[in-house]
Amino acid sequence: MAKPRVILITGASSGIGKATALKLQAQGNIVYGAARRVEKMTDLAAAGVHVLKLDVTDEATLVAAVKTIEAEQQRLDVLINNAGYGSYGSLEDVPLAEGEYQFKVNVFGVMRLTQLVLPIMRAQHRGRIINVSSIGGKIYQPLSAWYMGTKHAIEGMSDTLRMELAPFGIDVSIIEPGGIKTEWAGIAEKKLLEVSGDTAYGQQARNVGAMLSLFDTFASNPGVIAKLMVRAVNDVKPKTRYHAGMGAGVSLAARHWLSDRQFDKLMNQATVGAAKLAHFARKDAKRAGSRHYRHG
Repeated sequence: MAKPRVILITGASSGIGKATALKLQAQGNIVYGAARRVEKMTDLAAAGVHVLKLDVTDEATLVAAVKTIEAEQQRLDVLINNAGYGSYGSLEDVPLAEGEYQFKVNVFGVMRLTQLVLPIMRAQHRGRIINVSSIGGKIYQPLSAWYMGTKHAIEGMSDTLRMELAPFGIDVSIIEPGGIKTEWAGIAEKKLLEVSGDTAYGQQARNVGAMLSLFDTFASNPGVIAKLMVRAVNDVKPKTRYHAGMGAGVSLAARHWLSDRQFDKLMNQATVGAAKLAHFARKDAKRAGSRHYRHG
């Protein structure tokens, strides 16, 4: 019987991270689920997952988490860098401090934790690092410069890591989710409208916000990406990239085949179309509510 792997996954308090931790634990692995909100991980602890309090922007918690795993298990086989968030708004409107924090969470936190686990993996001469990017690491849309910038950075840095770590038996893979039903879209939409909803970029903000709000209706379940993550952990020869979720394949294909200007036009049409769809959905809901009031 294969030896269970020791796995650390960040952002395990909700959504994709939580679903992945549970699936990997169910397979008999030794899973450490890490996040800031430990109170959101009682179900993970009940399932046998080792719960760690970790903030990817806090050096002390990063060091403590790695030391805990090393002391308890004497090894670490897989690191899944899943923690992250989306900060939307026009470049002109988003405060620089917010842009810096977006990079601190989505890029520097990922790379610092990777730095800390690499000595363990090199000593083992084996390991697997899985970085969660996004289709936003390959495409783009208006009012998302900081967020898309972080994901483009993760893509490039992961490709570099894959080559420099190969001699030590360490694999690096990237997960590129499409539209997924998590807290992410709601948080991104809220920040977008707060920052740019009443500025010169207001109409664009409402259009992009409408696209984000539609995720709750059409987006894929987090389990779709959790299943993909498990594949990335278990594949004997892991792929360099995995993608799934609403619109992932179509978006990546469009970016590959269309020119920059053609893709610009497509994205603009998509955001305007989302705004119209959201408008009609609100009208339908209002009419339905009116009918219920009259006949209730």
